[in-house]
Amino acid sequence: MDAIRVRGQRQLHGTIPVGGAKNAALPILCATLLSDGTSHLKNVPGLRDINTTAELLGVLGRKTSVQIPEVTVGPSTGAFVEAPYELVRQMRASVLVLGPLLARHGKAKVSLPGGCAIGARPVDQHLKGLEALGATIRVEHGYIEAEAPRLRGAEIVFDLPTVTGTENIMMAAALAKGRSTLVNCAREPEVEELGRVLNKMGAKVDGAGTSVIHITGADELAPFEHAVIADRIEAGTFMAAVGLAGGSILLEHAPIDDLEPVIVKLRKAGLTIEREGDGARVERLGPLLPVDVTTAPHPGFPTDMQAQFMALMTLAGGRSVLTETIFENRFMHVPELSRMGARIETRHNTALVEGVKGLSGASVMATDLRASASLVIAGLVAEGETIVRRVYHLDRGYESIEKKLGRAGADIERISLEGP
Repeated sequence: MDAIRVRGQRQLHGTIPVGGAKNAALPILCATLLSDGTSHLKNVPGLRDINTTAELLGVLGRKTSVQIPEVTVGPSTGAFVEAPYELVRQMRASVLVLGPLLARHGKAKVSLPGGCAIGARPVDQHLKGLEALGATIRVEHGYIEAEAPRLRGAEIVFDLPTVTGTENIMMAAALAKGRSTLVNCAREPEVEELGRVLNKMGAKVDGAGTSVIHITGADELAPFEHAVIADRIEAGTFMAAVGLAGGSILLEHAPIDDLEPVIVKLRKAGLTIEREGDGARVERLGPLLPVDVTTAPHPGFPTDMQAQFMALMTLAGGRSVLTETIFENRFMHVPELSRMGARIETRHNTALVEGVKGLSGASVMATDLRASASLVIAGLVAEGETIVRRVYHLDRGYESIEKKLGRAGADIERISLEGP
């Protein structure tokens, strides 16, 4: 089994490129199901979830070529409408094929995605939206079965902002007859990006990236070519890494505007972050300062940066309070950071972090994608050697993170461990 070995206390210097956003690429890949013909994506990250999506598209009759950083999805070879459990269980975002399949073929059968290490993440808002568009839905034997001769535009009010729920209904509405209005939508940049793609395909999408989206569906949608936006969470992770390790890094292609909620907090913590070219210059010259953070839907502080920011706060001079409002089980990195010498106390959905003078290397275990990133960047500043196990979590969201950090001066490598 692969692991990441880090020998700490080396500053970061040089340039780190920020790759394409996985959370933008996945729904765009699913949107290819809305049309026939060949679609072409650029700036796609080389991640396990991309390969899983390509395999799922293949099962659904679309030959997909993955040549990172490009992915080509070929024309349809038939009306295949079942997304099997064996693939959906590997990646919750697979549920995003539900809306496109139903809208284009009039029916879909998609496995329920099941549980998740960081919380339940139900799909009830997806189903509510599709029913409002005219679908008949049954949930039987672990599958969602949906039918509709032709979806029709409707007003849909989400009970709470949901990123994948908003995206699924956007794609379904893009082929629905008439106009749809989506209210209380997720406002993440990745939702806005999907809106751009749907407009390229021939739908009329207005308001993507705001809480209210209007969509006028088309009778037929066209294939497209599109370059995926940069990954704001990867960029934020590298910013936190510089905050811990020290040094000066140019993050190429860093999406500064999309990262504003994170950058505000990082600056308060003592980092200098300035726009440079199409990216950001990140430095830490003085001591780390404690900062309180509460996660919230965009444009709030993203839950996907909570673990990395907690790692940063372990060395801040004082107490910081981190409150998690999105997922009920997203402090699983706390015991592992504590093994490295961090002082963290959790109370329900709040973590109290008392800064310490230094961390020490240890053998730690990743429990989810962002937890694994927090342990890697903590290892950059820890004394001695840190071994991060279960890095298959890391590979779901970071392309060759050890190579990118290594080129910037970190003593880091991927190793193979024997046994479980």
